[in-house]
Amino acid sequence: MKQTTWVIRLEDAADNTAIEDLQAEAFGPGRFARTAFRIRENVPHRPDLAFVGLVGSHIAGSIRLSPILIGDSEALLLGPLTVSPDFKNRGLGKALMRTAMNAAELAGDGIVLLVGDAPYYSPFGFQQVPPGQITLPGPVDPARLLVALMNDAEMPVGAVHGGY
Repeated sequence: MKQTTWVIRLEDAADNTAIEDLQAEAFGPGRFARTAFRIRENVPHRPDLAFVGLVGSHIAGSIRLSPILIGDSEALLLGPLTVSPDFKNRGLGKALMRTAMNAAELAGDGIVLLVGDAPYYSPFGFQQVPPGQITLPGPVDPARLLVALMNDAEMPVGAVHGGY
């Protein structure tokens, strides 16, 4: 694996086009139909929890967290976590995850939900949601619905809605 030095900083408005290009490259046009994308639709991500990873001045990856409600519980939806194919498997995704999760915990947030692979996300505190505990407004593989609980948060119960 080729080592790369990452600079991770908060996303700013000037980064949006590069981030959108990264997401299009990584997930293709089908991303708009995915349940997680639809939850984030028309819900601005939290600017204090949106980061980019740079190689020089090039944006090589990004991560965003957006406010959601799970039943009556305020939570965050993580995603998308995007890394350019040119920089995959070099640790940028993990560095972005650590940065975003640490920032969320320091901000006092307690619940982060995502749809993803448990082996990748479990080192960051994610666990599979017990069946029927949390429902999304569209199809999702229950084995890929993961939650991290921080700051003494309890497992939420209910349907997911964008924003709070």
